[in-house]
Amino acid sequence: MTFSTDRLPPTVGSLTEAYQACERLTRSHYENFPVASLWLPRPLRTSIGAVYAFSRCADDFADELGLEPADRLTRLADWRRRLFAMTRDHEKHPVFWALSDTLARHGLPLDPFDRLVTAFEMDVKKNRHSDWNDLLFYCRHSANPVGELVLRLFGLWTPERGRWSDAICTALQLANFWQDVTVDALKDRIYIPQNDMGECRVSEASVLRGPATDALKQLMERQVTRTWTLFKEGFPLLRSVPFQLGVELKLVWLGGTEILRKIESQSHDVWARRPHVSKSDWARLFFRMIFGAPRLSSLAPCGGRV
Repeated sequence: MTFSTDRLPPTVGSLTEAYQACERLTRSHYENFPVASLWLPRPLRTSIGAVYAFSRCADDFADELGLEPADRLTRLADWRRRLFAMTRDHEKHPVFWALSDTLARHGLPLDPFDRLVTAFEMDVKKNRHSDWNDLLFYCRHSANPVGELVLRLFGLWTPERGRWSDAICTALQLANFWQDVTVDALKDRIYIPQNDMGECRVSEASVLRGPATDALKQLMERQVTRTWTLFKEGFPLLRSVPFQLGVELKLVWLGGTEILRKIESQSHDVWARRPHVSKSDWARLFFRMIFGAPRLSSLAPCGGRV
């Protein structure tokens, strides 16, 4: 059992050391999507690193093996306490020292961070979702705050950009869910809406264990199609931001849609093989981003449906 907090010193002696610790933590985790890439200005990379470190540690409290639910909730409650206390006393903790400075410099609100903690608490308390709206409610807490924070860090947040960002962030979160059906099954967690499972006449046991049947593939196709729609709704954001952030968002967007294409190429069977975006895939996507910017027409799934 290793938590991200175990990779951090309990206290640091300076703000510079605090940011450096957050950056090391950011680089130590491989994710589906690039974090704080070299395309972003250095001051913003360090700020995004602080935001990521806060979220990464809280996510570990909710997900890493070895803790009882009550212990997880206790750790998350303390993380929230530190969040609201950090402007008065960051306790020389690297995450909260760096994050308090980031908030002061960029005027970030606390609400997105609080919503992230709420999402992690939901992960502990809830491992099923009744319907699509219930799942979207979860994403509004788990994914959408990240997009809002990035826009605010760049000084670009507006209600319209916020709506586009929410659509993309939710789509990215959902794509990750469909990619990780078998991974989440190990935690007895199902993100596919329960009412969809009922309509497709699919049992929880089959979702958790497979193998893929025609009904399971139909169920997954339904989720993928909805997710394509969200990517389409958020597409205008890619062209409404300056170049540096636009490059990052396009690469993230391409990575998310690539997961959906991988699922489709497997006939929606995510049980036999986990869809994976490889290093060679990322190289191809990077080439595509540089020499052929994403077009709205490229949002269509492999079968042509949106």
